[in-house]
Amino acid sequence: MGSGYLATPLAFLVDTIFSLYIMAVMLRFLLQWARADFYNPLSQFLVRITQPLLAPFRRLIPGWGGIDLSAVVLMILLQMLGLAALMVIAGVTPRVDYLLLRTPAELISLLLNLYLVAIVVRAILSWVSPNDYNPATTVLLSLTEPVIRPIRSVLPPVAGVDLSPLAAIIAIQVVKMLVLPPLDRIAPGLMM
Repeated sequence: MGSGYLATPLAFLVDTIFSLYIMAVMLRFLLQWARADFYNPLSQFLVRITQPLLAPFRRLIPGWGGIDLSAVVLMILLQMLGLAALMVIAGVTPRVDYLLLRTPAELISLLLNLYLVAIVVRAILSWVSPNDYNPATTVLLSLTEPVIRPIRSVLPPVAGVDLSPLAAIIAIQVVKMLVLPPLDRIAPGLMM
């Protein structure tokens, strides 16, 4: 397709649709891992939108040690398919070696960004409405607590202020700086 008039909007739409669905599968995986409330409306929403693609994988791929391997395989395949579609839109023939190296980088980046946003939203909600019950807040707490709890055990509150979300945000940014650039340097040379 190359650099035609419709290539950029089409690439945006394809990237957005794949990213949002992969994020839904990732959130479902993480909420299962964190043992979040399955009956929460947000959890039920994630189950309903991911079930059509996840159900066939669950029949073929069993879980292992509490980890939903079918969700992991689905995320990997969707990411590879999304990258291949973007390459075709850009006029580049997809290469398996590029897709195999780029897929983990994209999924790790999405995971880190997801946690970054979730922790920032959690911190803002704790300032704005600390005692307000909301199904989304409950899921957000379930999602972020496994990351924040270990930091809180090392960094106790100072004068009643919990600095663990700030420390988690800094730690995620450092991990992004250490992990993603090497992965970015490997894959581009394989794209052509």
